[in-house]
Amino acid sequence: MAVAKLHGGGAMPMPMRLLPSPMTHRTLPSIASFAPRRHTIVALAAKRSPKRLKYSTPRFTKEGELVYIEVDPFGADSWKLQPVIELLKQGAVGVIPTDTVYALVCDCKNHSAVERLRRIKKIESSKPLSILCRSLRDIDTFTMGFPRGDAHGHANVFRAVKQCLPGPYTFILTASKELPKQCVGYGTTSVKYASRKYVGVRISDDPLCQAILHEMDAPLISTSVKGPKENEWMIDPTAIGDIYGPEGLDFLVDGGVRVAEPSTIVDMTGPYPKVIRQGKGPILPWMVVEDNDFPLRQDFMASGT
Repeated sequence: MAVAKLHGGGAMPMPMRLLPSPMTHRTLPSIASFAPRRHTIVALAAKRSPKRLKYSTPRFTKEGELVYIEVDPFGADSWKLQPVIELLKQGAVGVIPTDTVYALVCDCKNHSAVERLRRIKKIESSKPLSILCRSLRDIDTFTMGFPRGDAHGHANVFRAVKQCLPGPYTFILTASKELPKQCVGYGTTSVKYASRKYVGVRISDDPLCQAILHEMDAPLISTSVKGPKENEWMIDPTAIGDIYGPEGLDFLVDGGVRVAEPSTIVDMTGPYPKVIRQGKGPILPWMVVEDNDFPLRQDFMASGT
């Protein structure tokens, strides 16, 4: 303690504020700062750029054998289809029934799934693929729609078309920009897609097919399950599994044996509706039948369901 001198010679003690040592004011680390740094590293590693999130699609990794699901043809137990729906959303390729023949399908927005479908079916990259739609709204979204008549005398056939959909018809329409490029172009992800104007669209009148489609976010790529011979369709699910299972098929929905009769294909891109393949759907009065010498139409005839 310091001592202060007073007048008269006396002295009295005087308190003095001691300066603390530097260690006295050292800030202690908070509890949170003791958290392991590895947590921060993990968070950074999991972060992905917005651009990659926007354009990436799930790549399906097959585990195990072919998933085989037998269901009632009329959809009484359609709840069994939930695993198939999940597989499709993950990028799987499989076979489902339609109101005509069985179809090889995948998510139209999944690039890798579309490539796998082409490999399994052995479809050249230059050949077109059709889409299975949920409703007319899908057709309006992914195509330029049906001709509705104009000042040049083109007939308004939209009302007539509505009477036969859903049903056993494939309509060739002009594709819109909403349709993914791999559905309307040539090549694979290693080759640039070339624009193609047309796409075949279907709305199937099959309860199993509709149950699957209504749970999807977009149409399904669709191509008929054909046999080894020209114009021969496979209608027995067991035989389909035996042939396409070893080729890499992920699932098969058994809806019973079907009639070997594909859809009727109608080209709607010209001045009038032209039938390019007569199938299960009857030819209606507003449709015109002509020779099919256009290569693109021949391609749709070979792949359409």
